[in-house]
Amino acid sequence: MDSLPVDRRLLVQDLRATAAHVDALHRAGLLDTTERQRLMQEIEALSAAPEAFPFEGDEDVHSAVERVLTERLGPLGAKVHAGRSRNDLVATDLRLWVKDAAAALAGKARAMASVLADRAEEHAGTIVPGYTHLQRAQPVTLGHHLLAHAFPLLRDAGRLDRASESADVSPLGAGALATSTLGLDPAATAAGLGMAGAFENSIDAVSDRDFALDLLAACTITAVHLSRLAEDAVLWCSQEFGFATPSDEHATGSSMMPHKRNPDVAELARGKAGRILGDLVRLVTVLKGLPLAYDRDLQEDKEAVFDAHDALAPALEAMASMIRGLTFHPERMAAAASDPALLTTDIAERLVRDGVPFREAHAAVAGVVKRLEDEGRTLGDVKPDEWADLDPRLGQWVEDLLDPERSVAARTTPGGPSAASIEAQLASVRAHLR
Repeated sequence: MDSLPVDRRLLVQDLRATAAHVDALHRAGLLDTTERQRLMQEIEALSAAPEAFPFEGDEDVHSAVERVLTERLGPLGAKVHAGRSRNDLVATDLRLWVKDAAAALAGKARAMASVLADRAEEHAGTIVPGYTHLQRAQPVTLGHHLLAHAFPLLRDAGRLDRASESADVSPLGAGALATSTLGLDPAATAAGLGMAGAFENSIDAVSDRDFALDLLAACTITAVHLSRLAEDAVLWCSQEFGFATPSDEHATGSSMMPHKRNPDVAELARGKAGRILGDLVRLVTVLKGLPLAYDRDLQEDKEAVFDAHDALAPALEAMASMIRGLTFHPERMAAAASDPALLTTDIAERLVRDGVPFREAHAAVAGVVKRLEDEGRTLGDVKPDEWADLDPRLGQWVEDLLDPERSVAARTTPGGPSAASIEAQLASVRAHLR
């Protein structure tokens, strides 16, 4: 089966690998200086205009490059394949591509984290309810929440960096699986390619696709984090929440309902996670039953890797643009965080500081809330002199705790929502970005 429709994307990498192999043949005395120069000139000419490469129904990109060199240089072009196989060549091409693609995706993940940090700094003091189980839980700040999305993206960037490093090993010289008798120097070839090192076992070199799995796994986790951010954005932009409004650039209307303003960018980004996970599962499933060394099943590696990259890269860019363009509504967030029930933990913790065991304090506050619910009231309806009647361990000091801004300011534990903590988190994010 022809693979050219997929692997023609590796043309630039195949030309790089071919140039490195020409140098290897020259070092081994299999090409003289003039032959090397003629081959290099032709490879450089092809590399200068890859969009004009004369594909002609070739089986794959590797045979296409060899065909063109042979057509233009005659028997000299046919010398290029000595000491190499499509097995080590395709592994080299894909590693070169993954190395660069993973590094570029890491840059996009960091750019996304930078946008989140900028918006977090802008809203470091904007009160918003924090949620568990999608139920209002305790007051935090929008800056705190946005940074909770930034830190995973920094981890994603690190995983993508490691995927790039994982690919940074040259298989050239491994041949089909057992190297060759031609005296080639894989380490020198790796250096010529700008790769960190050469293979250590030739069978492993042609059969290993761990680096592709590393990229797909990193892409999948990044897509999951991006999907969770997108879900928050969709909720925030709903009328039920009303915390944010997408810019016209990042929203669409309905073909039927004139009033709609849909956060489609976030929805599309959210949908990419399943597709990228499918690419990971696809390649894992291919690899799990393969004997060593090379098998044609490995032809399936490139499409999965390319697809995951092509889904994630624009999603990261689009979500960064959307978050940058969101208009937040602090007054709506503050109203949602004003429910005194969000401060019951503060009351229980004050009792703990007074010496009450936490479980007892928890039960006491829960009992007060239940009693007020039965009476059709909330904590906000209690008069200052009623607290002791509700529970003798309570007093007018509860009034001072029913303030979301005070609650946030009091949470000075590192990593929390207080102003000093947010400042430290921002500094950490920006240090990572540097």
